[in-house]
Amino acid sequence: MNARPDNVEIARLLERVADLLEAIDANPFRVMSYRRAAQHLREWQRDAAMVYRGEGEAGLRAIDGVGEGLAGTIAEIIETGRLGLIERLESEIEPEALLQKLPGLGTGLAHRVHDELGVTTLEELEQVAHDGRLERVAGIGAKRAATIRAALAGMLGARRVRPRALVGAPDRPSVATLLAIDAEYRAGAALGKLQKIAPRRFNPEHSRWLPILRGERGGWEFTALFSNTKRAHDLGKTGDWVVIYYHRDRREDQCTVVTATQGPLAGQRVVRGREAECRALTVRAI
Repeated sequence: MNARPDNVEIARLLERVADLLEAIDANPFRVMSYRRAAQHLREWQRDAAMVYRGEGEAGLRAIDGVGEGLAGTIAEIIETGRLGLIERLESEIEPEALLQKLPGLGTGLAHRVHDELGVTTLEELEQVAHDGRLERVAGIGAKRAATIRAALAGMLGARRVRPRALVGAPDRPSVATLLAIDAEYRAGAALGKLQKIAPRRFNPEHSRWLPILRGERGGWEFTALFSNTKRAHDLGKTGDWVVIYYHRDRREDQCTVVTATQGPLAGQRVVRGREAECRALTVRAI
């Protein structure tokens, strides 16, 4: 991407977000908000990057269809040249493809890291690279793990330059909130009470089999559904792995809740990448 993305390039990224959200059957109003903003941005007579540098996010809100949240999204594109939300959505669709961007992780190792450690995002890879788990994967070792850590430092360092979040507001839901959403989703799915959608991927019959739950909890809007990735299908986890997409104001992210198969939390539901918080929650509940 150019050092200073123009309106057409920014609009392209907003449309990419809309495409990815549509692929996971996210709230159609949310999908349309990205498409509408992209269309108005293409037609806008001013250069968004120059407006942002001169007037900040307030200037971007002059674009039709752009409120505080989308202004922050456009600001991230202008500041960093990328959009973390796209990478997070793409990592859920094909996690291994994202992991293979790292030097030292080919197709085979990317699959192994995903299967053995449950890693689906670069942030999760960063955690296992620093806590010692990554180098215990066959074929990684200390030297390759060090190379991956260095590459992650560069990639994630740039991504973390984001618009400032609301003062005093947590940047992600608590594990208690996420586990409550997971429990509500799985209970509703088991009882057949949830709307079912026909996912576009791995569904040649176009059957409506995938339950979906949308709602609000703790100030966060969320969409929950069973993972429909290739790995979930290959490992028979389409009825266990629950992906939760959440957003509030300028913060959008996702997590995966799974049943732990080993360690002190074996047999319990945990939020990947936040196992320590899950253990602490379990201890407090005793």
